[in-house]
Formats: sequence, C-alpha cells, structure tokens
Amino acid sequence: QVRLVESGGGLVQAGGSLRLSCAASGRAVSSVYLAWFRQAPGQERDFVGSISYGSTSTDYTDSVEGRFTISRDDAKNTVDLQMNSLKTEDTAVYYCAATPVPFRTRVRSNYIYWGQGTQVTVSS
Repeated sequence: QVRLVESGGGLVQAGGSLRLSCAASGRAVSSVYLAWFRQAPGQERDFVGSISYGSTSTDYTDSVEGRFTISRDDAKNTVDLQMNSLKTEDTAVYYCAATPVPFRTRVRSNYIYWGQGTQVTVSS
C-alpha cells in the first residue's frame, strides 16, 4: 500500500511558475515509479510525466516537455513537479500517482495508487 498526498497547487498568471509536491508513504515507496497526471474539467485524466526509482529515467508528455521537471527524493519519499512557463491550458487538477510496474509507463490503468489531487489554475 502506498499513500500519496499532494500540495502546492494554486492560482498563477500565464508565464509564471508553480511547484507541486507529493509526499509518499508506505512500504517499498522507493521501488515504484512515480508520476503526475492532470485532469481538466470535462476531460480525461492525462499523463504529464513520470520518474523512475533512483531518478534514472524521466518521461514527459510532449505538451510539457522543456517546461515541466519532475524530481524525487527517495530519502524523503517525495516527488515534485516544477512547472515553468505556465499556459492557460495547463489549468487542471494535478494528481500524483504510483505504479508497481517495473518499467516506464504512461498508461493510467497501470497506476494503482493515487493522491487526492491539487488544483492548478493559470489565468491569462
């Protein structure tokens, strides 16, 4: 069992930055892939990015590549999402997720542990 709790959401102007954090607890946290997904109103929950245990591999969806950075601290069991150059289309509820699958995956159903989500609103 892995418990995830996000923090750091809020309101920011377009072009600004925001940093989300996710605190993970439970057994074998350091051995799981951690990821961020987001869900805009009326849309599906989409993959944003993921990071492997040991931070040896990261993966980003095209729309955030170069603007967002995922990092994790396995000693503290945290994973962060640094979001720069934010756009209005980045507005969504952002979810932290974890998967026991031992390889990089963007498939939502592979992620079985989820946080409660944190709202990010980017104004024009």
